[in-house]
Amino acid sequence: MELKQQGWYQHDIARALGASEVSVSHWLARAREGGLEALLSQPAPGHPPKLLAAQKRLIPEFLWHGPESYGFHGEVWTCARIRRVIEEEFGVRYHKDHVGRLMKELRRTPQIPITRAPRRDEEAIRRWREERWPELLPQARRERRTLVFLDESGF
Repeated sequence: MELKQQGWYQHDIARALGASEVSVSHWLARAREGGLEALLSQPAPGHPPKLLAAQKRLIPEFLWHGPESYGFHGEVWTCARIRRVIEEEFGVRYHKDHVGRLMKELRRTPQIPITRAPRRDEEAIRRWREERWPELLPQARRERRTLVFLDESGF
């Protein structure tokens, strides 16, 4: 608007701002009709979200319990499975493709299994770390052995 008020032509304004002349024309028309406030960014129109922000934040909490707690076989979360959990917990239906976008928004990837076992025994882990590990480490050093931790699949 300032450039136009200084006497600049629309094509010069467009070139200086790296915009099209059509965009500059729309901006100037909007400013004439609604003032400078009309040039401020507007929220994108669209359908209101089906889930509230607080509900979205609960999704990782539901997934932490693992797919088997919702009756699925195996420990992998897929978009289709997450869609069913969202429907069960909130009564909201999404297409499985939208669930992928929702998980990306939550910075989660649905194809990766939850790494913490739902039946994890924290007390047994603590005892092992405090009692058994201190016994194994010096023994391994004496015998010049390397301790390696494997899971059920050998990783």
